[in-house]
Amino acid sequence: MTQGGEIAGGGTARLVETGQWRSRRPVHLTDKCRQCLLCVPCCPDSSIPVQNGRRSDFDLMHCKGCGICAKVCPFGAIQMCGEVEE
Repeated sequence: MTQGGEIAGGGTARLVETGQWRSRRPVHLTDKCRQCLLCVPCCPDSSIPVQNGRRSDFDLMHCKGCGICAKVCPFGAIQMCGEVEE
C-alpha cells in the first residue's frame, strides 16, 4: 500500500472510479455519431469504451466531465449537460 492509498504509475485510470467528481455529464448523440473514434484516445479517463471497432455509451463511473471529447468531435455528437444524473 502506498502512502495515502495512491495508485502509483501510469495507465491507472481504469482502477479509480472518479465519476462522482463530475459536475458536467457527456451525452452521446448516436444519430450524429459517425464512429470516427477521434474522441476515444483524447479521453484522459478511458471513459469511452470501444467494442468491435465501434464506440458505445460513456463509462460514467470513470468520466470526470472534462468535455475534451465534446471539443474534439467534428460531428457535434457529444454534448455536455450541466446537471449530473446517475
